[in-house]
Amino acid sequence: MALAWACAGKMLDEWKGQPMTMPCADGDVPLIPRPALTLPALRQAVATVAPSRLPEFFEDLQKAFVRAGDEDSVVPIRMFYRQWGVVVEIERHPETARRLHAAEQAVDDPDPAVRERAIREAAEIVRAAHREVAGG
Repeated sequence: MALAWACAGKMLDEWKGQPMTMPCADGDVPLIPRPALTLPALRQAVATVAPSRLPEFFEDLQKAFVRAGDEDSVVPIRMFYRQWGVVVEIERHPETARRLHAAEQAVDDPDPAVRERAIREAAEIVRAAHREVAGG
């Protein structure tokens, strides 16, 4: 499937005022603006774009805070924000999320060529989301 950068330049991230450049298929309009990397914003975004993942979100949150206390560091909390920012970045683009989920399923395909394509597709999507969350 060919990627298009059709969304870039056509829409502005309402919170940052910057073009959204997440690779997306034609018409893959974001469901919500990109949230700030804060607990309230991410919680609301997950509840909106991936509500079935809220239990995982809260479990990861608790683990991050326990680890932060154990390590006397805020790094685990920052990693939690980044991780869930990436999840939301992908899930707020329905076509991008569909492609990622299809690739995740194809990783179990018996055909090695299918598995290789799926791994490349998933990696491309996740890398692009990390770039966007990091500021483009």
